[in-house]
Parts: sequence; C-alpha cells; structure tokens
Amino acid sequence: MAIISSTIHIFVFLLAMEPGLIWGTNTSPCCEPVEATDNDKIQFALNLEFMEAEFFLRGALGEGLDAINSSLAEGGPPPIGARKANLDPLTHRIIEEFGYQEVGHIRAIINTVGGFPRPLIDLSPQNFAKLFNKAVGFTLKPSFDPYANSLNYLLASYVIPYVGLVGYVGTIPGLTYYTTRRLAASLLGVESGQDAVIRTLLYERGKEEVYPYGITVEKFTNYISTLRNELAMCGIKDEGLRVPKKLGAENRTTSNILSADAYSLSYARTPPEILRTVYGTGNESRPGGFYPHGANGNIARSFLFPDKY
Repeated sequence: MAIISSTIHIFVFLLAMEPGLIWGTNTSPCCEPVEATDNDKIQFALNLEFMEAEFFLRGALGEGLDAINSSLAEGGPPPIGARKANLDPLTHRIIEEFGYQEVGHIRAIINTVGGFPRPLIDLSPQNFAKLFNKAVGFTLKPSFDPYANSLNYLLASYVIPYVGLVGYVGTIPGLTYYTTRRLAASLLGVESGQDAVIRTLLYERGKEEVYPYGITVEKFTNYISTLRNELAMCGIKDEGLRVPKKLGAENRTTSNILSADAYSLSYARTPPEILRTVYGTGNESRPGGFYPHGANGNIARSFLFPDKY
C-alpha cells in the first residue's frame, strides 16, 4: 500500500507542479520501437555512454573524458557542474573502474558505427537536486548533493546505468546485423553488471536513513523508479530495491536487487521512452534534465527537428 500511495502522491505532485510535465504535448505516447538503421540505433546509446563516462570519471577522478581521450568527445562541450565526489576507498575504486569502462564503450561504438559530438550534459548538483525533489514530491532541504558522500553518489548513480541497460534490451531485437547485435549484447552485459553492483551496494544499506532527510535508501530508490515510470509513460518497467511480494521473483520475495518482470527477464525501453526520462519532461521533443540542448544522433534529433529526418 505504501508503494501505491507513493506512486499516486508523486504523480499528483508532478501534475500540480508543472502541467504537461508527464503528458507534455503527447496525447498518445510512443511505446513501440523506432524505425532506424542499425548504426543509428547503436549511435543513440552514445548519449547515455557519454553521460555515464563523465559522471563516473569526474566523480572518481575530478576530470572527465577530455583528460582520458579527448578525441572521443569529437569537439562536444564539457559537462555542466560535475566534480570529484567525496567517496570512501571501496566506492572510489568501483566508480573509477566504471568510468574507464564507459570510455571503452564509447570507443567501441565509434569504431563500429561511427559517432557524433558529445552533447551538452548537465551533471550539476542543482540538476540532481531538482530530479530528487520531483521524485520525493517536495523540496529536500538542504538540497540533495550527489557529490557530498558515497551514499548520495550511489543514489545518484542509481539514476544512470539502468536507463542504458533497458535501452540495450529494447534495441537488440530490432538489430539486423551480427556485428551490431554482438556489440549491443556486449555493452548490455557490462551495463547490467554496473547496475547490479550499484543496486547491491544500496541494498546493503536499504534500511539506512539518508541524512538529513529521514528517508531510507529503499524509499529513495522506489521514488526514483516511480518517477522514471511516470516520465517514460509506457507502464512499469522500473522497480526499486524492495517490492510487494506479488512483484518479487516468483512472487516469493520482497527483495529486488535486480529489477525484472514476472519472468525475471529484463525490462526494455525504446528511444522515446528513454528521452522522456533523461530529459525529465515526459516529452521526447522537449529537452531538459541531463540534456538541456537535447541528445545527439539521428534518432534523438528527429524528435526535435522532424522535418530534417
């Protein structure tokens, strides 16, 4: 009942705070796969890989892709507001490794299907604070800062790899060629591993209240997952760390370390669903959130400038 109540509360809050935030100008949201070439489908994922690389690298090292391999950014602007996080040694080691993995992902995509300039990405504390405020349904005081400590950073990290994971699951069935299918499957393997590590670290601290908000880690993940479901607008494809037993694996557990459907299979999302989520607007044609100027690539730009594609 608590999860249902939270879902209703968040949905009503979002409608009240910003009319059209969820529904935007779309009266019938697109939940079907987009028609595009294999190259365009794989390139779309670059947007998320850039975001993950910059967040992890800068969180662990205080410097991003430009310091590791500037050519991969193809002249795109550096991200807004990302900085070194105050991480404990274990979390630092994990996040640093994740950052290097994302550099490899970007290189693999560019080498296989080509790339595009890194889009402008907003990783500022203010942007994360806005997202967390939307998720919980009120203004957190003090503002949520993802870089303040390890727990905050892990909660912020909870927001990111899962979006790429479900994107790859949604992409692979529609790919035509072996080369792109193999690449997407390999990328999915590591993205799902990253998400599992983050969820496990958070699950270990699930009952802990996040200072100074008095909200447990589990509740934060439920709030975030609920918000992503509402923004994506295509049903429940995202679950927090604890669920009612009827939603747990084989209806036998409330733990939810891995988010999956009734058959314990990964959920899938389409590019419009992902754009609606990472823009934070519920509208794939209205940039915002992590991508204030919109994502790059033919698929993402086609929603912003349909007459050109």
